[in-house]
Order: sequence, then C-alpha cells, then structure tokens
Amino acid sequence: MTGTGLVTFGEALAVFSTPAGKLRHATSVDVGIAGSEAMVAIGVARLGVPSAWAGRLGADEPGALVLTRLRDEDVDTSAVRTDRQAPTGLMIKDFRNTDVTRAAYYRNGSAGTRLSPEDVPEEHIRTAGVLHLSGLTPGLSDSATKAAFAAAEAARGDGVTVSIDIEYSHALWYPEDAADILYDLVSLCDIVFTGEDAARLLGFDGEPEDLAAAVGELGAEQVIVKRGPRGAVAELHGSRYDVPSYPVRSVDTDGADDAFVAGYLSEFLAGTSPDRRLRTAAACRAFSLTVPGETPGLPDRAALELLARPR
Repeated sequence: MTGTGLVTFGEALAVFSTPAGKLRHATSVDVGIAGSEAMVAIGVARLGVPSAWAGRLGADEPGALVLTRLRDEDVDTSAVRTDRQAPTGLMIKDFRNTDVTRAAYYRNGSAGTRLSPEDVPEEHIRTAGVLHLSGLTPGLSDSATKAAFAAAEAARGDGVTVSIDIEYSHALWYPEDAADILYDLVSLCDIVFTGEDAARLLGFDGEPEDLAAAVGELGAEQVIVKRGPRGAVAELHGSRYDVPSYPVRSVDTDGADDAFVAGYLSEFLAGTSPDRRLRTAAACRAFSLTVPGETPGLPDRAALELLARPR
C-alpha cells in the first residue's frame, strides 16, 4: 500500500443466490461475496488503484471464499483477522421476479459482529490515501461501533482522509439507535456519501441540495447525495454539482451504490477534478446496473468506455 491507496474496514459475507426464482425451487446457486466495504475495495482495485480490505472472518469455507475472491481481485487482505470462535456471515438471495430480489442475512454471532478496536489496521491506515467506512458496520454490535470510531480516529490522527457511505439497514438496528451514532461518526469524516433517506435519518431535511449543504456543516468538504436513477447532487470544496445518470437498462441494482463510491474514490485518489470524480462515479453505477450480482457488475476502465455519454 502507498499513500495513494484505499483501505476499507468492515464486514464481508459469503453470498448464495438463485439464478432465478425462490430458493426452495432452485437446483443450483451462484456463489459470491458481499459487504459494502469489500465491494468498494474491489471496485477501486478494478479501476487501477491499490486497495485493501480489513475485517474479521471465520475459520471456515465461507471465510476462505471471501479471502479468495478478494485476493483474486488484487485486494490486499494482509490485515484480515481470522476468528476461530465465530462463523463468517452469510447472505441468501433469491429472485421474486425480474425487478425484485429478496435477501436473508445470517450474521447473528458472526465474526463480523465481533469486530473490535483491536482489529483496526493502524499500519495500513497510516500509509493509505483514504480510509473508507460504511454506516452498516457500527450497526453490527457495540464492539463494531467502537471499532468504526477507532478506525476513523486513527486515520484522522495520521492525517488520512476518512470517507463514509451513510448506509442504514433496518435489519441491524432501530433508527433512533442509529441516528446519534452515525451523526457522530459522520462528524469525523472528510468525504460523505449518503442517500436522501439516510441524510434525513441524521435529522436533516429539505431538497437534495439542502441535504448536501447540511451534512457538510458537520465538517466534510465533500458530500455526495446519491439519488439512484435521478443521478446525484454534490457539495464539493464549496461548489455545487448536479450529476446526471447514464441511460442504461437496469438488470440488478444490488451493488450500484458501492460501484458509485468506488468510482468516486478511485478518481479522488488519482487526484482528478471534482467533475471527473462524479462522472466516473455515475458511469460505474450505470455499468453495475447492467450485470447481475454485486461483484460482477463492478467495471474496469475498459468497461466504462462502453457507456454512452450521460444525458
């Protein structure tokens, strides 16, 4: 890792999904991995920027699956901890119809829920260009909450840029529990990605432009409000940007936000302009929509050239 690279810290899961229909009717499954921070690490690596993922996995085949897939993508896994007392978390995904998927998570007592400040990869963070977190990790457990804050504080202490995607999951915790913790964690970050609902969870209101400005008042110089097919609105270094979406036929929305984040951070680490960062982020999101699954849809540079210009 160098000062131009990315370190991500959080949970990763093994994924088993049906090619079509409900699991009860399936005779085979597709095997993959998931986890917001791990997906961003892969997305950044595919775009030619060094990346690492750190977390805790069980000493089991699902854990070996996660490590193998990450290493195959040239993601540094040298800071990953193996937990011999807990299993790797699982996600089971089936397709209800062409537009709706259903995911069931099996993570109670998993290795990921046992993340703690001792797992924070301080040496990796010290030499990184960006530490990226998600709002999902602090929802896993009290010790994972402490770990997320410890990682952010370690990065700030070393002058490393801290990035977060404020993701919220009803399956992990209640809104009233999440709001104060995420508010405090966002206050430690330099780059903030959020959806409109997540920003409102923190107590902000108004149009997307208002949300971007309000979140920025917590201290971040770069705030991007993701709006799905309606593009995004950003407040970057005191300037406002509207980000159009690319016209593509959507096949699977899973992983689209992670692709957006990976596109933006890859360009930030490469030192490109705010406009270039946002255009690449939108292109990555669009490409990910055209391919089923979280990992397969993350593009490389050549894939992005296949897209038309945004409207």
